[in-house]
Amino acid sequence: MIYSIKNSEIKIEVNSLGAELKSFFCQKENIEYLWQGDPEFWNRSSPVLFPIVGKLLDDSYVYEHKKYSMTQHGFARDKGFLLVEKTRNLLKFLLKDDEETFKNYPFSFELYITYELKDRNLKIYYELVNKSLNKMYFSIGAHPAFNWPLTNKNEKQEDYYFEFEELKENTLERLPLLENGISTKFEKISLNENKLNISKDTFKDDAIIFKNENINSIKLKNSVNNKFIQVDFEGFSYLGLWSKPSGAPFVCIEPWYGIADFTNHNKNLEEKEGINILEKDETFSSFYSIKV
Repeated sequence: MIYSIKNSEIKIEVNSLGAELKSFFCQKENIEYLWQGDPEFWNRSSPVLFPIVGKLLDDSYVYEHKKYSMTQHGFARDKGFLLVEKTRNLLKFLLKDDEETFKNYPFSFELYITYELKDRNLKIYYELVNKSLNKMYFSIGAHPAFNWPLTNKNEKQEDYYFEFEELKENTLERLPLLENGISTKFEKISLNENKLNISKDTFKDDAIIFKNENINSIKLKNSVNNKFIQVDFEGFSYLGLWSKPSGAPFVCIEPWYGIADFTNHNKNLEEKEGINILEKDETFSSFYSIKV
């Protein structure tokens, strides 16, 4: 079911399937900022990635000497969430473990996804409670896709760039994504005054992935007008930037607590790079925000 909230500036829509943001519409400008999931290119808009981020080697992992299967980005994006709170400016959804999730993920949990709208800013909160008898291992992340270009008024994809917050150096180190996992060999990416120009060729080698040591904010901007999208994500472990290499009309800005398997990983969940640990009855909390 689709739920919506709005204020004088922005209207959002969220699907209870996957607790997925489906629309971020600026009413005054009459602009839809969020990709609408055209299946010709990619049929999602902003899936929640849980309990893994990215792809496992052979789509499987080992926990306590038992092998489990898990498809890319986990199962939350395809599960029905329950709406547990709705106010004028807030939507809160809940996903709990069930018989199906236990087949792929042997932990008991409560996952809350909350959308809170204020002015032209949307905050998306993650709250994960470990209801298991022992510690829980997990990853979680965001995958919002934005229209690229934002409008069809004299804009081209080549007019766009990512603008990072002020960095100490004008280079970033990328973790290359290979067919069989993440490479451990960093590749340097040069910026121009903290800007990374983008075109369809930018994503010819798949996603651009950074280990997030000094990036807390990024903007999608263009050289034609003053339209922009700003995503803030302080504390997240990794950042992914992605679009289809064919030049699809969207681009994703993805803050993550977790990452795909590295090529040399032994498949043990407890030893997975970027995995998070939550003790019994503890709660993990975080948020990121989208501003236009």
